[in-house]
Amino acid sequence: MKKSVIKISLIIVMIMITGKFYGQEIGWRGPGRTGIYNETGLMKSWPSSGPSLIWEASGIGMGYSSATLTNDAVYITGIRGDKDVLTALTQDGKKKWDVEYGTMSKVQSSPESRCTPTFSNGKIFVVSGSGELSCVSPTGKILWSVDYYKKYSAVVPRFGISESPLVVDKKVIVTPGGNIVAMVAFNVDNGNVVWETPSLNEGGQYVNPLLVEDKGMKVIVTLNPTNIFGVNAANGKLLWKFNMRSFNADPNRGTNFIHTPIYRDGYIFMANGYGQTAAKIKITFDGKDPELVWKNPEINPHVGGMVLIGNYIYSSTHDNNSMGRWICVDWTTGKTMWTTTWFNKGSVISAEGLLYIYEEKTGNIALVRPNSEKLDIISSFQVTKGTGPYWAHPVINKGRLFLRHGDYLAVYSIKAK
Repeated sequence: MKKSVIKISLIIVMIMITGKFYGQEIGWRGPGRTGIYNETGLMKSWPSSGPSLIWEASGIGMGYSSATLTNDAVYITGIRGDKDVLTALTQDGKKKWDVEYGTMSKVQSSPESRCTPTFSNGKIFVVSGSGELSCVSPTGKILWSVDYYKKYSAVVPRFGISESPLVVDKKVIVTPGGNIVAMVAFNVDNGNVVWETPSLNEGGQYVNPLLVEDKGMKVIVTLNPTNIFGVNAANGKLLWKFNMRSFNADPNRGTNFIHTPIYRDGYIFMANGYGQTAAKIKITFDGKDPELVWKNPEINPHVGGMVLIGNYIYSSTHDNNSMGRWICVDWTTGKTMWTTTWFNKGSVISAEGLLYIYEEKTGNIALVRPNSEKLDIISSFQVTKGTGPYWAHPVINKGRLFLRHGDYLAVYSIKAK
């Protein structure tokens, strides 16, 4: 097993080096938005009480977003009063500054901040719950801001705006949807419009887009209520779309697409909760329509994402809003390898060939050995502070594990001694 873990780690490192999942940004779910963190020298098991707590912070505002780490700061969003606030902490958890950057979501249920800050070339990009995109300096100064939901007369989706902006080649990308545009790119330096993708006559969803590349061509992949679609990152041209509702048991039911897709070698995998059927499709970069490879209704994560390790997808199920299980699916065939209950559904990330799962109801987090035969838990502990669902995805940076729960952020040392 030790050899297989080392092999997986080397594969991950090579992917990062070759640029298949290249990144011009730091933020949502790590390099390439894959949920796989390029870390080495981590603990292979934890003490029974969990890894040692380095520091903890509160007063960051209520939110479900994750922390974004740079060499000199920790950036995180939250709400205070009716405002979305970006807070900068030092590497040892002391507050540097905070700044209001927009009005929180006006939805009555769960208006907490969802936007994980995106850091790129000395600028931080955040989206408020009402649709204001702001560019913030590392000193906390708002450099420019545009209310793109108002600008494009877009309708805020039912559960509020959840975008973590994508930065590509000096453009920051957001997806308001609606009757005017599907997607828009703003200049990172001044907020001017660079390009607009014409409307697909669909509203927005909750997906943080994925950037993929083939032979130098960059494509942005995301979803609206009906389609997964690809946009040329250079000019905003719609390249292809694929009807995700066409193979659901009830194509007329409501949809809540949330998860950033997984990409590997010309194939895209997309899965979501609320009774949606997951699918793997083959895409092209020349404008041809994608082809369905397989579908599987059993892998339907609620808000916790998924990771691809070796030939297997690890995720969770949305049995209902109160309960879900953990699941493993074969990347090649779509076969469900196992499903099992461990406390509840939740989020999943990976580093150095191991999985980290963080269940949403009682805050148990486990270190897991990837295994296509069972949920192979090595160690676990519980985060007890904070309030609300444990929906924020974990983050790993420089041998530290960042876990958020509402207004509370805890940082643990997981570096091997």
